[in-house]
Amino acid sequence: MSKEEMDWEELDSMLNQAFAKATEIYQKRGFQRRIGFGKKPALISVDLANAWTRPGNPFTCDQKKMDEEIIPGMQRLLAACRKHGHPVIHVTTAYEVTDRNAEFTDMGLWHCKIPVDVVDIKNKELWAIDSRIAPVQGEYTLLKKRASGFHGTELAGILRAANVDTILVTGVTATACVRETICDGIADGFRTIGVRECIGDRIPGAVAWNLFDLDAKFADVHSVDECVSYLETVKG
Repeated sequence: MSKEEMDWEELDSMLNQAFAKATEIYQKRGFQRRIGFGKKPALISVDLANAWTRPGNPFTCDQKKMDEEIIPGMQRLLAACRKHGHPVIHVTTAYEVTDRNAEFTDMGLWHCKIPVDVVDIKNKELWAIDSRIAPVQGEYTLLKKRASGFHGTELAGILRAANVDTILVTGVTATACVRETICDGIADGFRTIGVRECIGDRIPGAVAWNLFDLDAKFADVHSVDECVSYLETVKG
């Protein structure tokens, strides 16, 4: 076993101890309730575009998890959605005014914290959805400017128009865009489901902690197997 693998095991052990203690506190105080699956689902895939899924970009996420868990899991979810006619929304992020010194920009002030300027809308390859899970006819690609897929976009409207009551959320990152999308989703009245194996990040431990915390307060976290079973049995 490599040192890196040993470090991961130690981190996982520490996180599991923390989760066990936190679970005691949460359950005593009435958290970790279940929201459940609804009658009409949609799959929301957040920022699984090349700048995040492929190597060599400041936004690049954990490649091992991306290649071995997230992309294969997404392929299964997409297959189930396409077979049974469930809506799929691919969300990505890019900016038109990428000069950080410009007086007016579509980046707000986010560029003061992170390198959003590297996701230039002129370079479509960066913000294009990964070809391994590319959209097909009938699926929608939504371009956002903020962390949440709901913030300032048409997402809630198109979901409600399709009578969607449940959103299965996947993508990156657990600490930011996925988390914000889930939090806004439940606030807007949708049953929020985080798909465990299909959510990633750049930082070790970030996924496990955020999924635990989201499951306690903002979503039900389920496995790919559970979500695929739901998609294959619920009526479209």
